[in-house]
Amino acid sequence: MFIVKNKANSVLLVLIHETMINKYNIETAYSFLHQKMRVYVHSSIDWQRDDIEIAISSYIDEMNPELYELISCNHYDYLRCHEQFERDICDAVAKLEKLLLESQ
Repeated sequence: MFIVKNKANSVLLVLIHETMINKYNIETAYSFLHQKMRVYVHSSIDWQRDDIEIAISSYIDEMNPELYELISCNHYDYLRCHEQFERDICDAVAKLEKLLLESQ
């Protein structure tokens, strides 16, 4: 896998070579995380936010491991830590959106 990064170290382009990441993986992850992020950031109901965190944690356990590794920059607690969850989900959606735009 080849990754080109800008000065801010964010992922700009992934040349999918010898990996199992495809456009479908990116689209699926983006759709799911974007939907959950939109509810999470506007919710003031603690149990609803907790349910979203649990759903995301379950989803990332089953998602393409190479895609998770790419968006998480190898941080195991990415999207799994309650204290930084809102920041992580917004970051993940932004990275996946860039990947989608680059893959077109």
